[in-house]
Amino acid sequence: MKFDWTDEQRARYEATLAAARDAFPPGTAAAQEYYSRKDWRRLGDLGLLGLSIPAEYGGGGLGALDTAHAVEALGRGCTETGLVFGVSAHLFACGMPIADFATEDVRRRILPGMCSGELIAGNAITESGSGSDVSRLSVTAERVRGGWVLNGEKSFVSNGPAADVYVTYATTDPKAGPFSATGFVVDRTSAGVTAGEPFEKMGLRQCPAGALRFDDCFVPDAQVLGAPGQGGVIFQHSMGWERACLFAGYLGLADRVLDQCVAHARERRQFGKPISRFQAVSHRIAEMKLRTESARLLLYRACWEMDRGGPATLAIALSKLAISEGVVTSALDAVRIFGGRGYQQTDGIEAALRDAVPAVLFSGTSDIQRELIVRELGL
Repeated sequence: MKFDWTDEQRARYEATLAAARDAFPPGTAAAQEYYSRKDWRRLGDLGLLGLSIPAEYGGGGLGALDTAHAVEALGRGCTETGLVFGVSAHLFACGMPIADFATEDVRRRILPGMCSGELIAGNAITESGSGSDVSRLSVTAERVRGGWVLNGEKSFVSNGPAADVYVTYATTDPKAGPFSATGFVVDRTSAGVTAGEPFEKMGLRQCPAGALRFDDCFVPDAQVLGAPGQGGVIFQHSMGWERACLFAGYLGLADRVLDQCVAHARERRQFGKPISRFQAVSHRIAEMKLRTESARLLLYRACWEMDRGGPATLAIALSKLAISEGVVTSALDAVRIFGGRGYQQTDGIEAALRDAVPAVLFSGTSDIQRELIVRELGL
C-alpha cells in the first residue's frame, strides 16, 4: 500500500489550490451572493467542471481518486463553499449519470457544455415526502408515444434556479418496488418545466436552490437514462461518486479551517502568552487534525475501491459519515478557538460552520450512512 502522491498528482493539487485562491480570494463575495455565470465559466476554464467526465466529451478523464484530490484543493482554496458544492452536484449527481447512462447523442449534446461551463446542471431528486427513499417518488412519468410525460414537483434542487439542464427521477411503475423509478435528462426550455425562485438557506449560500415543477412535461425516449425502471440503480451509482468525491471539498474546508486555527493560536495572546500554550486550545486543534486525517484516509480508500472496480459501498459510507460529522465538529471547535472573532463574519469561521452543517443531511443523512454500514456488516 502506497501513501505518497505521484509528482503529477501533487502538481495538479498545487495548481488547483493556487488557481482557486487566485480566482476566489476571501472576502470577494457577499454572504448572500449567488455565483455568477462568469464564476462558472472560470471554473470550466480551470477544468474543474468535468474532472471525471471522459476526455472525448471535453472532460478530464480522471478516476475517482485523482478527481477527489482536485476537489479537495478547490475546497481548501475557495472559501465560497456553496460554489464548491454547486460544482460537485453538477459534476457527480448530473454529469456522471449522463456520461455513464445517457444515449450517445445526449452525451455529445450536453457534456461538452457542462465541462466548459456553458451549461449548469441541477439534480432533481428530493421531494417534500421523499428524501432518501427513491422507490416512493410522487413525481410521475406516464408513457406516451415517443416518450414520457412528467408531472409533479421536486422540493429542493441545488443549482435549480440557475440550471440549464436537469437530471431527474420519476415513478414509472409504482408496483415495481426498487425498479419503480426512471431517470431522465430534462432541458430547462422544455414546455412544462418551471424552476422556482431560490430560497434562503443556513449555509452554502453561493449555490442557489429551489423547487422544480413539471406540468405535462414531455421528455423523449432519447433522454431516458439507461432503461425504464433503472432509476434507483442509476441514482445510487451517482451517489457513490457524490458521497466520495463531493466530500473531498469538505476535507479541503477542514484543512483551511485548521490552518486558520493554528495561525490564530500562535498569534492570539492571553494572560501574557500565545493561546497555543493552553492545553484547552492546543488539544482541541490536535483533535481537529486527528479527525481530518482519519477522514482523509477513509476517503482515499473509498476512491481507490471505486477506481479498482471493487465493492465500495461500505468504504464510501464510512468516508461520508466521517467527513460530514468531523467537519461539523471541527468547524464548531474553530468558532470556540476564535472566540468572539469566530462568531463574526470577518475571518469566515462562522461561515465554515454554516456550510458544514448540511453535510450531515444531503447525499444521504448520517443515519442513512450508518444504516448502509450495518447492512454491509450483515446486521
